[in-house]
Amino acid sequence: MTGRQATAHAHISHAHAHVAHPRAHRRRSIARLMRIVLDRYFLLPIGAAIALVWANTASESYFMFAQRFDFVVNEIGMAFLFALLTQEVLEAVMPGGALHSWRRWSMPIVAAAGGVAGAAIVYLAYVNWQYETALIPAWPIACAIDAVAAYYVLKTIMPRSGALPFALLLAIVTDIFGSIIVAPLHPILETRVGGAALMTTALLLAALMRTLRIRAFWPYLLVCGSISWVAFYWEGVHPAFALVPIVPFLPHEPRKLDVFADPPDDDAVHHAEHAWHRVVQVVVFLFALVNAGVSLRGYDTGSWAMLAAELAGRPLGMLIAVGLAIAAGLHLPRHIGWRELLVIAFATSSGFLIALFFATGLFAAGPMLAQIKIGVLGSAFGAVLAFGAAWALRVGRFAS
Repeated sequence: MTGRQATAHAHISHAHAHVAHPRAHRRRSIARLMRIVLDRYFLLPIGAAIALVWANTASESYFMFAQRFDFVVNEIGMAFLFALLTQEVLEAVMPGGALHSWRRWSMPIVAAAGGVAGAAIVYLAYVNWQYETALIPAWPIACAIDAVAAYYVLKTIMPRSGALPFALLLAIVTDIFGSIIVAPLHPILETRVGGAALMTTALLLAALMRTLRIRAFWPYLLVCGSISWVAFYWEGVHPAFALVPIVPFLPHEPRKLDVFADPPDDDAVHHAEHAWHRVVQVVVFLFALVNAGVSLRGYDTGSWAMLAAELAGRPLGMLIAVGLAIAAGLHLPRHIGWRELLVIAFATSSGFLIALFFATGLFAAGPMLAQIKIGVLGSAFGAVLAFGAAWALRVGRFAS
């Protein structure tokens, strides 16, 4: 190769590298954006936004789509979400987990009780004041807390703070209470005999797999979980909770504050529940797409009652309950004062995902469900209130 040819070849290679570099940079940027979207559960609000626009611009096609996929998403897909949340809870309360010490339990449970009482009282008072007694059964929806949304709001405001396990346990206790009420009241399931026998079989198989030290998660979910799902369905209990009794048999490792995220030392077994983390991402997107679409003209008493209960009743009830508990001798976690507590109260005021799920479990499609959904979607404003309170009170990232 002559000197001139070598120089020309070098220029061509440099040009190719110059073209390839922006492409590689774009690919890395897209990959980074996708990780942020997936790790922060942004697919949920994205799905909700698409559903709202679709329902208000082409309502007929949207509601045909929602009706077609309602059962698959709400009755089957959501089982993976509740399984993941249950796994996170069990690992958080294990020795070494973020919520293990009983000292971390007392005040969040008191706050949860106060929040439930405050939300229920405000909701019931509002619907009775408006003489809309048909909306009374929706009161458990007003008590729901979207644990994932609350976690990420507080992680953004107060990272590596005691506010995270405090809010997580508060949300867990509240949602367990709501689930106990909602699960047996699913309106469309037909009760059949034999469910108890199937449930026993599923638990025995799960126990056998645990005895055999099966470390993979999918045999538990696909074999035992499928049997449990049929048992729940036949017994008339909401089948989205069918994987919850199976989760305690899965392998566990203590989890610290970084819940809902892969730890840096992940391997084939360590926190392997995140093998279905991506599945859950798809599920929450489809859930929002199927359930969040509602005509914004359908707001009424149920909408305002839900907003009042979640954005005012629950925070007020939490603060009053904590004040009484402090007067009785209990203590807030270290570095958590009244300013931080107010931010936590607003961060946990949104029911969003869990409240939408409760709503679809308690009401059939119709005007009442539409009213409730609008109120639930509006409760997402609680995140804005949390950031506003943190900024005004100089909490967390806003301290300086």
